[in-house]
Amino acid sequence: MNYWDVHGLFFLFFLLLFPRLTMLFMGVCFVPYAHPILFWLGWVLTPRLVCAILGTCYYWDTNPVLCVFAWIFALSGDSSTTKAGNDHIRQRNRINP
Repeated sequence: MNYWDVHGLFFLFFLLLFPRLTMLFMGVCFVPYAHPILFWLGWVLTPRLVCAILGTCYYWDTNPVLCVFAWIFALSGDSSTTKAGNDHIRQRNRINP
């Protein structure tokens, strides 16, 4: 199955910016590859990682480059989000001791 036959550029854009909402509204939570408890745990904690795993399961044969970029974004996106949150907490604690 080819990614571009099933989804378009807007779906990819929304997966990059709003992975939780996109997976919830597109019904990705009912996929055969994921155990429901593990899926929801991943959905809450690391939604970009869940997108990369599911994208690799479905589209690796036809779009390996897209899957590699999904993994790069998943691994770098979660760390940058954590860093931004930690910086915000440090700045808030520095201003209000």
